[in-house]
Amino acid sequence: MDDETKKYLFDIQESIDSIYKYLGDKRDFKVYLADKMLRRAVEREFEIIGEAMSRIEKADSTIQISGKRQIISMRNRVIHGYDKIDNEIVWGTIARYLPALKLEIDNLLA
Repeated sequence: MDDETKKYLFDIQESIDSIYKYLGDKRDFKVYLADKMLRRAVEREFEIIGEAMSRIEKADSTIQISGKRQIISMRNRVIHGYDKIDNEIVWGTIARYLPALKLEIDNLLA
């Protein structure tokens, strides 16, 4: 794996860690909904994750990451459909898919 790809993986790792830090240990959906700045911060981290994933795909498409296309698609929806973001989908992604992605990225960087 080249240094450029490692940098993108690190960016993803850092964004995932930031999302967890923003949400804290309790991770309460009602708190998330009530805090526009928190929602925007999380959305920005998903933009970074998706953009880094897109760059990884272009640099080395052999790197196996689950849901790579879906992650890139989510980035596109957050950026281009900013006015139609479904907070429940974002929250579901955090709850269901982010832990597995974090594990995959951590393993690739190990």
